[in-house]
Amino acid sequence: MLFLALKALISGILIAIASTLAKRYPGFGALVASLPLVSVLGMIWLWGEKPDPANMAAHVQATFWYVLPSLPMFLIIPALLRAGIGFWPALGLGCALTVLLYLGMVALAPRLGIAL
Repeated sequence: MLFLALKALISGILIAIASTLAKRYPGFGALVASLPLVSVLGMIWLWGEKPDPANMAAHVQATFWYVLPSLPMFLIIPALLRAGIGFWPALGLGCALTVLLYLGMVALAPRLGIAL
């Protein structure tokens, strides 16, 4: 339980740093937020709990394929905001698009020989 609390604390601190930086320096905050910190921390936590190279390789490769459908969200949200759509609806639409693209990836990946 202590390990879980430590993981949550470290992860939360990194998110707080990114959002705090973004208030004053939007570009730098975006850079920090775009770093694959969640993925890297996830790999570290997973390796600490299950140091299995085959499992880690599968996890990292699946992460790559799941990142791709999330990328359009980072284009549609600013486009919607600039078009006068409110933040919450824009975020909701961006997340909905991402979910649809994730479902598409899950359906398409096996047909392309990609293991998720």
